[in-house]
Amino acid sequence: MRFEIMRLDDIDGAAVDSTVVDAASVNRLVQQAAAIGQRIYIRPADSAGASYTSYTS
Repeated sequence: MRFEIMRLDDIDGAAVDSTVVDAASVNRLVQQAAAIGQRIYIRPADSAGASYTSYTS
């Protein structure tokens, strides 16, 4: 399963950018965001319209 993770603006909560990752990458990205206080929004990816990114950093 894939998930879309959107990074949110600190001021108004608007989506700044997004990436689609596999389920194995979600936990690591959540931990990274928590470590720096970054706000994110996670939802299941739309399989028809989302582009896939394997996040490895």
